Amino acid sequence: MTTVHIPERMDFSRVAPRVFKAVLALDAAARAGLDPVLLELVQIRASQLNRCAYCIDYHTGDARKAGETEERVNQLIAWEESSLYTAKERAALALTDAVTLLPQGVSDEVYDQAALHFEDTELAQLIALIFTVNAWNRMNVTTRKTPGTE
Repeated sequence: MTTVHIPERMDFSRVAPRVFKAVLALDAAARAGLDPVLLELVQIRASQLNRCAYCIDYHTGDARKAGETEERVNQLIAWEESSLYTAKERAALALTDAVTLLPQGVSDEVYDQAALHFEDTELAQLIALIFTVNAWNRMNVTTRKTPGTE
């Protein structure tokens, strides 16, 4: 099988180190207090929606290290049709979809369902995680960050 080489456009961390470090700090703050498996599921899902190959590769590896199963990682693309996710995970994934695909907005139904499963502080962290992974996705898709690097 022949693969296609897709060249990176720039090394963002080298060209804009202050911005990169600020996003790293935001990322660390957003992760605080969230379940490591849920955290990775959310990051994979947003990355799938944003078509970020680098982040999908990165976070699927981290999900496996956190104890996630191959079956759940593989079915994440169709989470709404899968019975493998808890009600809390489904609420987080629905919120991830809504926040990532903002032109449709975040409905009261999606927000209220998430609020049933997450206390205010944890919900705020989840929202921060979602917008942070979206920032990473946009950075990496725009610059064509190569999966498997770093």
